[in-house]
Amino acid sequence: MAAGLWTLLLLPAAVAVYEDQVGKFDWRQQYVGKLKFASLEASQGSKKLIVATEKNVVAALNSRSGEILWRHVDKGTPEGAIDAMLIHGQDAITVSNAGRILRSWETNIGGLNWEMSLDTGSFQVASLVGLQDAVKYVAVLKKAAISLHYLSNGHQKWVEHLPESESTQYQLLYSHGTGVIHVLGIVPQSHLNILTFSVEDGEITKQTRVAAPWLKSLNGVCGVVGEAVLVCMDTDTHSLYVCSLETEQEMKQILLQSLDLEFADGFQPRILATQPSVIGASRTQFFLQLSPSHFSLLQYKHGLLSHLRDFQQAALVSFATTGEKTVAAVLTCRSELKPGSSDGLHTGSTLEDSRKQESLTCSNQTYNINLYLVETGQRLLDTTITFNLEQSGAKPQQLYIQVFLKKDDSVGYRALVQTEDHMLMFLQQPGKVVWSREESLAEVVSLEMVDLPLTGAQAELEGEFGKKADGLLGMFLKRLSSQLILLQAWTAHLWKMFYDARKPRSQIKNEINIDNLARDEFNLQKMMVMVTASGKLFGIESSSGTILWKQYLRNVRPGSSFKLMVQRTTAHFPHPPQCTLLVKDKETKMSFLYVFNPIFGKRSQVAPPVLKRPILQTLLLPIMDQDYAKVLLLIDDEYKVTAFPATKNVLRQLEEIAHSIFFYLVDAEQGRLSGFRLKRDLTTEESWEVIIPTEIQRIVTVKGKRSNEHVHSQGRVMGDRSVLYKSLNPNLLAVVTESTDTHHERTFIGIYLIDGVTGRIIHSSVQKKAKGPVHIVHSENWVVYQYWNTKARRNEFTVLELYEGTEQYNATAFSSLDRPILPQVLQQSYIFPSAISAMEATITERGITSRHLLIGLPSGAILSLPKALLDPRRPEIPTEQSREENLIPYSPDVQIHAERFINYNQTISRMRGIYTAPSGLESTCLVVAYGLDIYQTRVYPSKQFDVLKDDYDYVLISSVLFGLVFATMITKRLAQVKLLNRAWR
Repeated sequence: MAAGLWTLLLLPAAVAVYEDQVGKFDWRQQYVGKLKFASLEASQGSKKLIVATEKNVVAALNSRSGEILWRHVDKGTPEGAIDAMLIHGQDAITVSNAGRILRSWETNIGGLNWEMSLDTGSFQVASLVGLQDAVKYVAVLKKAAISLHYLSNGHQKWVEHLPESESTQYQLLYSHGTGVIHVLGIVPQSHLNILTFSVEDGEITKQTRVAAPWLKSLNGVCGVVGEAVLVCMDTDTHSLYVCSLETEQEMKQILLQSLDLEFADGFQPRILATQPSVIGASRTQFFLQLSPSHFSLLQYKHGLLSHLRDFQQAALVSFATTGEKTVAAVLTCRSELKPGSSDGLHTGSTLEDSRKQESLTCSNQTYNINLYLVETGQRLLDTTITFNLEQSGAKPQQLYIQVFLKKDDSVGYRALVQTEDHMLMFLQQPGKVVWSREESLAEVVSLEMVDLPLTGAQAELEGEFGKKADGLLGMFLKRLSSQLILLQAWTAHLWKMFYDARKPRSQIKNEINIDNLARDEFNLQKMMVMVTASGKLFGIESSSGTILWKQYLRNVRPGSSFKLMVQRTTAHFPHPPQCTLLVKDKETKMSFLYVFNPIFGKRSQVAPPVLKRPILQTLLLPIMDQDYAKVLLLIDDEYKVTAFPATKNVLRQLEEIAHSIFFYLVDAEQGRLSGFRLKRDLTTEESWEVIIPTEIQRIVTVKGKRSNEHVHSQGRVMGDRSVLYKSLNPNLLAVVTESTDTHHERTFIGIYLIDGVTGRIIHSSVQKKAKGPVHIVHSENWVVYQYWNTKARRNEFTVLELYEGTEQYNATAFSSLDRPILPQVLQQSYIFPSAISAMEATITERGITSRHLLIGLPSGAILSLPKALLDPRRPEIPTEQSREENLIPYSPDVQIHAERFINYNQTISRMRGIYTAPSGLESTCLVVAYGLDIYQTRVYPSKQFDVLKDDYDYVLISSVLFGLVFATMITKRLAQVKLLNRAWR
């Protein structure tokens, strides 16, 4: 009871927002990720499209605005992966978790109709099954079995095991409303197995073996057209093979030379067929892809193969059906497709050696979409959509068509295009972009905040303090001109305020664009530079979430790692700000640098060095070149150092301070941490090494302190008025290890505090019967990390604080080489009632404000937890001195209070990280949380002590002041009259 009372007295009662503050200083953007499946309703007035994504999300998007109508987020692990999606009427059927979960969704509101658990097995394909002009079932094919389920409730009708499943790979499923299901399997380079099941009882009514010694797989190589006719291709003989699934027992060969068609060398052709309705036969027409940009529309009917139309410069093709009409949509480049360039990036030969079918690009980034009748291949008039992509943008990767019949019975359509940088564009005739979504922001991997530049008036004011060589007259004229510009800006601002005051508040538009960007009075508005996993960079204005620029880096392979560094801020006017992005390929380990302006997104004129060796470590030094750009050191796998920029001035400075530059390398596979020092000739020398035995434990995380962190107080005043000095080692590394033994009785978490300059182990501790994932925050003189206690089956925090004692060893300067006494380490653990997704500490400009821990919970909430609650000096029994010091009595439980959630009901799905940045106000910290969604807000750990509140009563205070002034004037006059009357007496 006493502990709870102390907590209430010493901590803020709540950090919640008021109702009128919702959305005023914060915003949230929700995403779904890269599309895996999509379905567009075939009607002109349709308002939604259903999607399933690689982020394990099922969602409905508003087709008129692109907003999310509803969304369901499954597990982020492979267990939640969506394997198939089928649409029938108002129901969406999804298969997930490798075929183990079958679900039905109501597409209007996103409700779950039913869910069924299936038997384990390698999932292959799922299909709707019709019977007697009605779709009643859904069939699920796995490696060794096929099951049929009712569409209405998901109950299993029957399940049958597939014969010879050990040797046969069953990959295709076909049904067209005749009461049977055809299952196709292949024994590679031997034969096909064609099984025919009865829909009613699952009995195998027919089993056929067809020789196909040239066939290795069915996926993409084969398709079913017409009345159950299998069409496959053979690249060796340049032939098509056809076989009726119901009547024939051997494959018929048709040479492509008879149609004057040829496969491109080294390209694996694909067949794209379509079945408009599961209760009807497939179309006899199909697409054959002969090369990355060459498609042919073919027809196989009555045993004859005919060539309908050739598409030489096609990038994507798709079929769509409305009513009785089926059309083919073809996306083509308006200019010739050419091999893609590396965009001038020195990515190394390994990154440029991409496959031919992935490297074709459109030179002017202008594309056309046209519709063709599938029966004849004739182009439909007035159906062209023309659209442009950014010159630095990516090429289209997926095409989905929504076709509908207009009132005059003509065909109209809309198109959904997904590019390789995960952007969605919804287009309508003749080329209007209805909306677009940047889905690559669902996977942000790196983030930095950059101060905005000065306004024109502020820049003029800065320019007043010019060179003294300008002379007295020149400086006077410059002062006069700048004052005139300031007067003009002030007049324009007053006129805008007067003009906006006459309009309703709803009509006032404060549009933010890249031309009117300027730093605000308290530096609360910043540029957020985000790097996504697809290789796309974004510049986002922090106060509104508006995307101001975007840049796509080509030839960035999936899985690449990124490191974003700010080399020059906007403080050095007129030099533009400069950011450098290091991109490292996961497979080849090769890297390249991309240098750009973070405010405008333009590539910098400064040429970065070509990196010929894999980069192991980067180091951003405080020294600058003559243009105020910080020096970036890059250490390769041969321990050679490359400086950027490498001017004579920089090299001279490096020679002077080389003796004080140290860096460390981590080899997690070998369990080795090694430290190096820089020599005057820019070579390196190993100075220390720590080996952690990999057979016992493995390195999980190495965490240093933030370079922009300021510490205001050097110590803590204790109850007896003495000072307990903090051990503020800027070179301290927190190394977290985890046991390789996964048995719950033998697992442990280890933490090592190592000096990065000397390699000295300052402190080490082990949490027995504990395992990860471990989240850690390292700041000032403390380390907080969270883990799972396997014995007590709960989440726990452990906090470490380092102190020098009541006397400082050296109060003027810090050196890791001169620290004879180890710091005192205080440690305490606390119970936390939830798992954690992300964790970060608040940061302010001067470090005066109290520190809070921002904890991202799996529920999507962000908890702002005062660091004072995780103080290892909290006493179990309060004393007079502890009360004097305002220490909260120790309680092992850390409670989660909803009023401490800084994002109230704006939850962030699948949160991966939290980024904090200081503002111009010492009380305010800017926070960005990212995951599947992005959320930005401000937090005030010590409340807003340096600004007036929003509800400050200006009218009352002004009235009191005017009243006091008026009363003073009257009193003064009365006093004068009184004195005059007294003088006359």
